[in-house]
Amino acid sequence: MVIRTIKELFLRDLDKLKKEISLYESESNMWIIDKNISNSGGNLCFHLIGNLKHFIGSQLGNTGYIRQRELEFSSKNIPRVQLLNEIDEVIEVVSRVLDSLSDQDFDKEYPLVVFKDKMTIGFFLIHLASHLNYHLGQINYHRRLLDV
Repeated sequence: MVIRTIKELFLRDLDKLKKEISLYESESNMWIIDKNISNSGGNLCFHLIGNLKHFIGSQLGNTGYIRQRELEFSSKNIPRVQLLNEIDEVIEVVSRVLDSLSDQDFDKEYPLVVFKDKMTIGFFLIHLASHLNYHLGQINYHRRLLDV
C-alpha cells in the first residue's frame, strides 16, 4: 500500500515535470538565469532526471546508471525533446523499481549513506518525492517568471 502510494506520487509529479518543460514557450527560455536565480528550469529538470536515475534506478534497481551530478547543472541548451525523452525513461525506471519493492522493503536500510546517518528505503523515497516536488515548484516559478 505504501509503495503504491509513493509510486503514484512520483508518477504524478514526473508527469507534471513533463508538462512544465512542454509549457515553455521558447526552448531557449528553459536555460535563462537571471539575477539571483542560479539554476535554470532546464538544469533543474536535468538534475531531477540524474537524481532519480541514480538514487532509485542505480541504487535500488541496479540499472548501472553512472551519475555525473556536475553536468546536471553545467550542461546548457539540451533540446526539449531530449529532456522529455529522459523524463519518460525516468518514469519507466521509477515504475519498474517501485513495482519490485514490497511494503516490507520500506523498512530496510537504504544501500548508501547520503546524509549524516543511515536511513530506511522508505525514508529516502519520501525524501526523493519531496525533493522532486520542491524542484518542480521552482521550475514552474522559473517558467512563469522568465518565459517571456
